Amino acid sequence: MARRSTAAANGPIFFTGKALTFLRALKRNNDGEWFRAHRADYITHIQEPLHRLLETLNDDLHDVAPELACTARESTFRMYRDTRFSEDKTPMKTHVAWSLRPRNFPKGYAAGLYAQFDPAEVWIGGGLYHPEPAVRTAEREHIAAHHRRLTAIVTAPAFTKHLGTLEGDTLTRVPRGFDPGHPAAAYLKFKDWMVSRSLPGTFVTEPAFYPTLLAIFRAAAPLIRFLNEPIAAAGPPVIRRRKPRGVEPGQR
Repeated sequence: MARRSTAAANGPIFFTGKALTFLRALKRNNDGEWFRAHRADYITHIQEPLHRLLETLNDDLHDVAPELACTARESTFRMYRDTRFSEDKTPMKTHVAWSLRPRNFPKGYAAGLYAQFDPAEVWIGGGLYHPEPAVRTAEREHIAAHHRRLTAIVTAPAFTKHLGTLEGDTLTRVPRGFDPGHPAAAYLKFKDWMVSRSLPGTFVTEPAFYPTLLAIFRAAAPLIRFLNEPIAAAGPPVIRRRKPRGVEPGQR
């Protein structure tokens, strides 16, 4: 895990302490009636700043990730939780999240960039999180055939500075059908391919937040493009799964 730089440049401030105050209050009063009564605060301190952030990101990432959607409509999440498959029936999310994924793909299917914050933590990163078996196999075949490119991506100076190393759940052995002695054996064992950076929750209110977010996303963009090559070749899925997988680790 990369360490926080003490020399981060100053940037625009999108979220203030009032955003964290709102999320703390929402956690104490997690019900739809309270949220609706305080919706004006949500719009002022969270929704509108997030939309401005996405507009700025869209401009600043266009040169390295033009294929990733970065708009309020495509990149944001509802504050209401999907409780159908969860033992936790509280209705509201108590964090704020956004994801940048290839256009025309449903949330959670392809690799993408992702960030979220709550009063305790800022999480920035991305990758391919818990892909379905067919996608996982296609990724391993892609890695086996193009492992030198992947190695160059994850050892690039910007990548190691901002993200450290590739992470994710792994198998104990190289999966069946792949050579245990393959030069990319370590990458073939991965069940998901992720990168991340964790910072204190209050960091989202600091001038260094946006430059840090942008630097991490720019460093991760080549990995996202690499992971999406076999997914793009197969095309978007015809039917959405009921429980989406993919890049949204914050939905865990």
